[in-house]
Amino acid sequence: MELPNDRLYQIALSQVSGIGVRKMRSLLERFNQVEFLFHESLDALRAIPELSGVDLSEIKNKSTLLRAEQELNFVRDEAIDIISIIDQDYPKRLKHCSDAPALLFKKGNMRLNEERFIAIVGTRRATHYGREITEQIVEQLKPYNAALVSGLAIGIDGFAHKNASYHKLQNIAVLAHGLDRVYPAAHSGLAAEMLQNGGLISEYMTQTEPDRNHFPDRNRIVAGMVDAVIVVESRIQGGSMITAEIAHSYFRDVFAVPGKLTDQNSKGCNLLIKSQKAIIYTGAKDLEYNLGWTKTKNAISKQRQLFVDLSPIEESILNLLKEKGRIDLDTICTHLSDTSQNLSMHLFNLELNGLIAVLPGKQYELK
Repeated sequence: MELPNDRLYQIALSQVSGIGVRKMRSLLERFNQVEFLFHESLDALRAIPELSGVDLSEIKNKSTLLRAEQELNFVRDEAIDIISIIDQDYPKRLKHCSDAPALLFKKGNMRLNEERFIAIVGTRRATHYGREITEQIVEQLKPYNAALVSGLAIGIDGFAHKNASYHKLQNIAVLAHGLDRVYPAAHSGLAAEMLQNGGLISEYMTQTEPDRNHFPDRNRIVAGMVDAVIVVESRIQGGSMITAEIAHSYFRDVFAVPGKLTDQNSKGCNLLIKSQKAIIYTGAKDLEYNLGWTKTKNAISKQRQLFVDLSPIEESILNLLKEKGRIDLDTICTHLSDTSQNLSMHLFNLELNGLIAVLPGKQYELK
């Protein structure tokens, strides 16, 4: 597999102490090519703001590049692709999240920027009810040609993946470790099956163990890649609650399947609904309406308010809506090269001033 020449240096730089995902992203967006960093003097490196607080000796240490070369050899041998946040095929939804990984390793046949992506997550201790509901949800996704994203864990995640394979949906698992292994091992066969229409994706290099602290990081990728997260069953302290909270912070729609008040596996879902962080899920029509999958058009046109003090960003948003008509948050982020967190504040201000209408599916249009 042919990989861009700069991949070696991107991998090496991502392993340097003090360079987290935000600094790495900033360096890639600023310089595009990072090979020169490994040839610059220490004085020149100290002048680069993103390298403040970074152990620069690691950049000069030959072992850093040697480790990156090992990774690159493994990637080529195993037909793994590497995409950086500045590449066109990087997941566009995830790209708009401020803590998105600068590099992703992926294996399989996946299309990361299709029209519809849904995450299904839930407890590892799935009940018969949870498995039944998961099967129904996945089956109902098929007419919409929605891709399924989850974490390949035992329980609801794995059951969602199995059903997505059965219904031939694009089926993507985000892993909390390197692509040199599958965890849990019981899902190795399922993972192999998924490579034909979907596959495996991770921000971690090989030799990375599935440590406990990696799973919340994995969950942010799951939440960032999709239009909505559906929580099927979860205890109040479950990992699925972390995914739901992250999705909520990313301004993604969160749905929760209600359950019995006495059922521990439903307490998390019921709490999400009660706290209005999730929409109650009763069937595919809920997705259709809230995500704007119906072809409805708000034909009511209202007079725009005049003489409102707007920021330059808000003026840009209005001009974009005037040009494009009804568009979603991801499209606005792409055109204005800004994050969803920052733009949502300006969109809210425009809504308060009666200049724009908020529609299902986080879509916007001029009033």
